[in-house]
Amino acid sequence: MIEKIIPIAENHYSNGVAAIPSNFEAPVGLVTDTLKRPLRDLRISVTDRCNFRCVYCMPKDVFDKDHVFLPKNSLLSLEEMARFARLAVTHGVEKIRLTGGEPLLRKNLEKLVEMLSALKTPDGRELDLTLTTNGSLLAKKAQALKDAGLKRVTVSLDSLDDTTFKLMNDVDFPVAEVLHGIDVAHRVGIGPIKINMVVKKGINGQDIVPMARHFKGSPFILRFIEYMDVGATNGWKMGEVIPSAEVVRRIRAEMALEEIAPNYTGETSVRWRYQDDSGEIGVISSVTQAFCHSCTRARLSTEGKLHTCLFATGGHDLRALMRGGGSDEEISTAIAHIWRARGDRYSELRSAMTEGLLPTVKKIEMSYIGG
Repeated sequence: MIEKIIPIAENHYSNGVAAIPSNFEAPVGLVTDTLKRPLRDLRISVTDRCNFRCVYCMPKDVFDKDHVFLPKNSLLSLEEMARFARLAVTHGVEKIRLTGGEPLLRKNLEKLVEMLSALKTPDGRELDLTLTTNGSLLAKKAQALKDAGLKRVTVSLDSLDDTTFKLMNDVDFPVAEVLHGIDVAHRVGIGPIKINMVVKKGINGQDIVPMARHFKGSPFILRFIEYMDVGATNGWKMGEVIPSAEVVRRIRAEMALEEIAPNYTGETSVRWRYQDDSGEIGVISSVTQAFCHSCTRARLSTEGKLHTCLFATGGHDLRALMRGGGSDEEISTAIAHIWRARGDRYSELRSAMTEGLLPTVKKIEMSYIGG
């Protein structure tokens, strides 16, 4: 009988504690939440550390030299992460993304990739295993990641202009090294490679069209992301958001585009192809065109908390369950119980109410939960 106590978030704004009933049967197979959304995607944050101080994620005035990161013994081991992923796959997870912080800072990350790449869905299919990185260590790590079984990679790149790029990362890191890492990853066979550009008015909006031109005709897929109010430290304001519709308008003014169908249900990016067949771009509109209704993503923090939304205020501590001797059945049941109670739709509420939505709520930082 399962009698473990785990925290269950009632919604974004209040956390409660609930017991899994002793007569609650361990689920077998797929699970859905209160809005009938399945669990399909798992994002695992492997570290809360990063070597960049991007202004929209880890601003230097907050994450300074005195900032205290999580101690090593608080972090899930690679084996614990792989165990959680294996159990999540039994409930429908088909895609796993490794995030951070900067995931390539995690020691022996290749071992985790190797363990995850060996997992199969219940019907025998390989998982879609990918990783999001700032690219600073990609040239050094690409071959080992490929050998371990990494299929794809997404690189954050907010400008091709070196001055603007350094302004965004705030550690004086040159854009040329990130571009080199992208080329090396492509050369070793990781792909398709996606490039994510967070667009913030007043900083890099002028680089939208140059970025599109640069990657047009390349093997890489460029995606533009609206500046989001993740966490409580980036000073987000609605007035600093350049809507995706404006991004597309600027590019279409110079290069012919047409919208195309998503790759799969629940894809966050709206896809546009160049009419001369020279590739595609995508736009991710979490602020102006919320996609909560189709969100299938769960996030596991580096210290073992399960979060059911990027904009959550709290998570569910599964590390205690794992380290307290919890069986696979108990952990599997906890995952399903949390997901079945999920009703998150923050972006839809925020989109309807814009900046006035609960400004005092302290959300989880992106550097802790991953993107």
